[in-house]
Amino acid sequence: MKVTVTVAAAILGAALLMTGTDALAAGKNTNSEKVAKLLVPAQEALKNKQYPAALAKIHEAAALPDKTPFDQYTIAEFGCNANIGAGNYADAAKDCEARIDSSYMPQADVPQLTRALLALNFQVKNYDKAIDFGQRAIKGGFATDDNKNLVAQAYYLKGNYKDSYKIESALVDQQVHAGQQPKEDALKLVLGDCVKTEDTACQQHTMERLVTYYPKTEYWSNLLFSMRRQTSNNDTNTLQTYRLMNDVDILKEAGDYNEMAQLALEAGSPGEAQKVLEKGFDKGAFADQRVKDRNTRLLETVKKQAATDQAALPKLEKDADAAATGVKSAAAGFAYYGYGQYDKAADLLGKGVTKGGLSNEANTRLLLGIAQLKSGKKEEAIKTFKSVKGDPALEQLAGLWVLHAKG
Repeated sequence: MKVTVTVAAAILGAALLMTGTDALAAGKNTNSEKVAKLLVPAQEALKNKQYPAALAKIHEAAALPDKTPFDQYTIAEFGCNANIGAGNYADAAKDCEARIDSSYMPQADVPQLTRALLALNFQVKNYDKAIDFGQRAIKGGFATDDNKNLVAQAYYLKGNYKDSYKIESALVDQQVHAGQQPKEDALKLVLGDCVKTEDTACQQHTMERLVTYYPKTEYWSNLLFSMRRQTSNNDTNTLQTYRLMNDVDILKEAGDYNEMAQLALEAGSPGEAQKVLEKGFDKGAFADQRVKDRNTRLLETVKKQAATDQAALPKLEKDADAAATGVKSAAAGFAYYGYGQYDKAADLLGKGVTKGGLSNEANTRLLLGIAQLKSGKKEEAIKTFKSVKGDPALEQLAGLWVLHAKG
């Protein structure tokens, strides 16, 4: 899990309190004559963004003997600004920190400088100090969302994943509850924390949020390959997992296409098995010659079974209509689903659910929702997905189909 470690220029720029350099011109505190003489040209160079020239004068002033406390504060202020402008962030952090706890520091400027010190220390990988100043900003009530994210990243990079999660997950939850889209990097950081703490429920929840707000192939892959491992001891649920994987187009390996086809065939859907294998060939998944030959033979067998199966569909449907329970209706709906006749499939699967007597109603309801979605009945499909109950894995898959339908 990689986190983003860039610091926004705006955060660093917050330390450039150029009004503070006017202390040379007015105020109850004044600099000694020798220091002021060097800082006047430094001030002019700063205004013109001539940072090396400004630093040269600032260093001369710092080397003077017998400086007053206010001289030292002003030199630190100028050094803070000039070093930030020059990109000397380590030196800037030292000078800026020398200012923040000074009695001369204007309290109105403390929040701005605290945020800058968080960013500066993070940039130079001084994560302990970054966390310290970040926590000051959080406890002071003036931390921005970017500040909180930076503190969470600092905790993560120190290996303190629990505190990183505490801050970043709270930030994401706050944005979600406010109806805002959480940032992708924020969700990835939370996921990284979940992975590092080996919290599988947290990982699952965060991956679901990633596909909700950023339905990228890589996020669907992470989520559904994890689901496939969880359902590997249940052929029915594994086939349902493969159906969603196939629909979001993340099947890549020859073994995935082959296993899905085998599961569909064993479940009694040669039509679905045929479509899966043909897609595998179209995608070039069967590159190895031996694998290609084996799946070519399987496809030939599947086509023969599909031809026989299709011929029997009218009788199967007739028998289903006459049956007292929904078992035959569900079987007929499953068969029609395999041949892409989704309206017919949805009708029969719906009858199967209504009649009842099913050995796995959750599986039938899930397939009904998929058939409805594929036939263009999105709202009905979402309602059906939400009605899937009784099997935690299928309930979870139904929830993912809802996300997919809304995406």
